[in-house]
Amino acid sequence: MWIRRLFIVLVLTSTPALAHHSVAVNFDSSKSVEAEGTITRIAWQNPHILFTIAASDGTEWELETHSVSIMRRMDSPDSFVEIGDRVKVAGWPARRGFGMFVNNMLLPSGEEFVFKFQAEPSDLIWSDRMWSAGNKWFAETGDTSAEALGIFRVWSSTLSGGQFFLWLQDYPLTEEAKALKETFNPAVDNPLLNCQLKGMPAIMSNPYPLEFHDRGDVVEIKIEEYDSVRTVYMNPETEVEPAASIMGHSVGHWEDETLVVETSHINWGHLSGRGVILSDQVTTLERFTPTESGAKLEYEITVTDAATFTEPVTMSKSWVWIPENQVEPYECKLREN
Repeated sequence: MWIRRLFIVLVLTSTPALAHHSVAVNFDSSKSVEAEGTITRIAWQNPHILFTIAASDGTEWELETHSVSIMRRMDSPDSFVEIGDRVKVAGWPARRGFGMFVNNMLLPSGEEFVFKFQAEPSDLIWSDRMWSAGNKWFAETGDTSAEALGIFRVWSSTLSGGQFFLWLQDYPLTEEAKALKETFNPAVDNPLLNCQLKGMPAIMSNPYPLEFHDRGDVVEIKIEEYDSVRTVYMNPETEVEPAASIMGHSVGHWEDETLVVETSHINWGHLSGRGVILSDQVTTLERFTPTESGAKLEYEITVTDAATFTEPVTMSKSWVWIPENQVEPYECKLREN
């Protein structure tokens, strides 16, 4: 029973740079702490599941794991712990108060779950019985049984290839952009805190499923994260007047099986939410190319912004087709204090 529950729970990486937007802000990954106690509260919510344990010395620890959305994607909405369970946990300490981002959890059954992809026995702390769900996310390709669907299906993220989150290590920043990045305070200026919506191009880096719909004169891209929807106008005769928004105004065309999308009028103001500030003149050029078998979707985006970059920046990632996965409601809730 514990294995079935824990199979659905994972943290997408062992480093904060690839974790959800608030992890690096709220937790110190250079340190590790341990706690033991009884679970007294559970909050099943996006973007992170929260629960509280009461230690024997009276200390209450606020713990955090990954999202309900990822749990749904792993085919089970059930909680992986229950109120009253006594557990031992280890992870990154909160920068304020008694809190932790959990990397290891010792269960009442004696099994130890390691919240890390490609976990090794050396990652165990207390037990010799390890369970980890991370390897399922390294699929290099997907199902090949529905080639005719082309791009119009649900696509699931994969860690294969190392470009899961799209972003580069360095960017060719202008002097003005470098100065803005130096003054960026993630604890205050992070645009993604407390369920604030994510705009272009950052929304395309998310780890959740997305789905393409053919709506005639438009292609609709439905993204699970934040219940986002992008509209791509395919017919110039029915295209609406461009208006600035966090998703921008997108027009598309086909090059064989590749959907090419040009987006302008983006006013979100950020590349990824980590200090690279974009101007209102930014444009993106995207190419979505399904493989011949329909098992994989290759993605490339070029971001052009003369105020931010000294040259256009091109990034890439991919998705795979896993037929049982669907775009589910995200229903982000504010983190409780």
